[in-house]
Amino acid sequence: MLNSYILLDLETTGLSAKEDAIIEIGALKVVDGKIVDKIETFINPARKIPHRITEVTGINDEMVENAPYIAEVIADVVKFLQGFTIIGHNVMFDYSFLKRTAVNHKYTLETKVIDTLKISRQLLTDLPKKSLEYLCNHFGIKDENHHRAINDAYVAGELYKLLCNEYEENNPDVFEPKEAIYKVKKESPVTKKQAEWLKALVAYHNIQIDYDIDKLTKNSASRYIDKILATYGRCPK
Repeated sequence: MLNSYILLDLETTGLSAKEDAIIEIGALKVVDGKIVDKIETFINPARKIPHRITEVTGINDEMVENAPYIAEVIADVVKFLQGFTIIGHNVMFDYSFLKRTAVNHKYTLETKVIDTLKISRQLLTDLPKKSLEYLCNHFGIKDENHHRAINDAYVAGELYKLLCNEYEENNPDVFEPKEAIYKVKKESPVTKKQAEWLKALVAYHNIQIDYDIDKLTKNSASRYIDKILATYGRCPK
């Protein structure tokens, strides 16, 4: 069992690191078996939070309205994570969002990970489900605020310790930290010309949008422009 590591969980607007955004970060730094520091913050995603996400997490637009944008905190998050193995449940999902953000803001994020979901799938073959919520209920791990980042980070740590105590001796390779491999190319921010064109299309066609145009990437702006043109057509110059 590792004695020093980071426990990490994110809440997001959806499942795609390329198209969706972070709305909450929960990270706990464990050194010599004790929690010594943490990051716990909402993130303004520069878009409306889908109703289905609010239903699951309880996080709504008002709660993130005055929160920092990810660009304002990514440097501190990368510094917090650097040099530590990251542990989480389906941890590559969380890592992919942070890795893409780091690359887009010219930061380097390279680390190793331990995924309690993968460990559970390999060792708990008799259980019908491997979700964090199900495993907490099964093992009696206190899980009072499920689908909130800091809670899920913490209970993933409790699950990790339990699995180590029960199974690591006979399955040491399963618990070895693995290199986090997620390849991503840097995305440029929306250009001035794109932003002006998209704003003109939205205004002309009287379209209600749920995102902040000025916070888009160049690629996402292109997708939104293409979608509007295909659906509504052009507008006079």
